[in-house]
Amino acid sequence: MSAPSVEDRHEWLSFEDPDEDRTWVFDLTFLTSRWSCIYGRGCQGILTGPSPELMQGCCTHGAHFTDTDDFAGVVRAVSRLTDEYWQHREAGERDGWYELDAEGSHQTRVLDDACIFLNRPGFVGGAGCAFHVAALAAGERFIDWKPDVCWQLPIRLESHTDDYGHVTSMLREWKRRDWGEGGFEFHWWCLDSHEAFVGEQPVYRYLRDELVEMVGEAVYDLLVGQIEARRASSYLPHPAVRR
Repeated sequence: MSAPSVEDRHEWLSFEDPDEDRTWVFDLTFLTSRWSCIYGRGCQGILTGPSPELMQGCCTHGAHFTDTDDFAGVVRAVSRLTDEYWQHREAGERDGWYELDAEGSHQTRVLDDACIFLNRPGFVGGAGCAFHVAALAAGERFIDWKPDVCWQLPIRLESHTDDYGHVTSMLREWKRRDWGEGGFEFHWWCLDSHEAFVGEQPVYRYLRDELVEMVGEAVYDLLVGQIEARRASSYLPHPAVRR
């Protein structure tokens, strides 16, 4: 595993939760950056070589579930998927749409080298995540349909409780290391590439729904207030656009 570059410097903000015994720590460099998902617009995927033509994005591997509520939510979403929006519905119903990994944890099944819920290029209902496609067609939030890890990416929230019960929660960008050893084998990772930092809004606005879902409305509002108390140009630019 390679060591992080000294150029991978980030600016951080921390404050106490107004309602809980918790300290929040936020990655300001990522949250104030112009990162945006470029799926279908130059995303090279997470294989060992460039593969934009496959349009797999980060859906090459099966998605793991965070807990039983996450799994139950996906079960409900699967029941709403039709042939119109899920290319592999027949295979999913016939052979199952989830499987166990080497550690015995549930994950979405991999079919033909990608997640079974990934509609391939040329599918009449649209390429990409079947949950995403169906949710948008229903006029609903895709974060209410997808496995947690799928709608949270590229945000990562980690919490640690000390010996006195105080919780420290860190919200940051998802690093290659978060994929395990295999993450360092990716030919390309969007958060390392300036090509993905082309959004019209800063991340804290662009991913508002995701952030509120993860930290709550009150904490999100405190975060925005702290960010916007300073000029946007005063924040440390993201390493991907500093290189």
